[in-house]
Amino acid sequence: MIQQTERTTADGVPVELAGERKIRYRNKLHYRFSHWPIWIFVFFIVPWPLTFDLFESGFDRRMAVWLGVVLVGTGVAGVRGRLPGCERRPYIIRFTEDRPNPLYRRVCYTFAWSAVVSFGVLHIAGLVAAIVTGVWNIRPMYAFGYYPLAIVVWVLGAAGRLPRVKSSTEGEGHERRYFYGAVWAMCIGQPVLWLLWRVLPSGRTGDVLKLAVFVGVLAFVGWLSYRGKLPRTRPIVPGELAVSD
Repeated sequence: MIQQTERTTADGVPVELAGERKIRYRNKLHYRFSHWPIWIFVFFIVPWPLTFDLFESGFDRRMAVWLGVVLVGTGVAGVRGRLPGCERRPYIIRFTEDRPNPLYRRVCYTFAWSAVVSFGVLHIAGLVAAIVTGVWNIRPMYAFGYYPLAIVVWVLGAAGRLPRVKSSTEGEGHERRYFYGAVWAMCIGQPVLWLLWRVLPSGRTGDVLKLAVFVGVLAFVGWLSYRGKLPRTRPIVPGELAVSD
């Protein structure tokens, strides 16, 4: 049994020593299967009109067809080990190793970043616009803003300018914490915002409260991630054998 030692950076952020992490040379079936829903969700929400209509008016035939396409595509990729976390064995063993980042990882994490950034920015922009103008009109903002935002993220991903999407896996010990921190923030902030939309009255006062709570949740979760308080957000000091999820 490998004993893990609590160590921190100069500013008190706890770190994990790569050499003290348990080594996993293969992924069990339940581990691989548990990552599949993540990528189903990531690719399912790519077409914003379907996603918008889903939350506005519920599930319909168009969404069922698209969900079927996503299930088949991600299912085949998962069986072939071409989805992050669904590989038969972990791809990354050494965090300092300058190893090529496979195309499937770069594509998947690019679309994940796109979902995190695009929907978060548009929700904030929509609330700000509603507060300023007094009119809640989020659909046109999505119509004009979603794809430009998403395309910017896709271009950055193609250029290897995003964490976990770079051409090398050398910086995974730190890059993964940025990714998971952003995902934690949006996965907590978005349901909170949806709940506020359901329970708070419409109008400027309600919109101000929604914006304040949403931004506050994002900031607080971001701070927790920076401090390494959430799963997979601690820096992993490179240099020894370890496994990246």
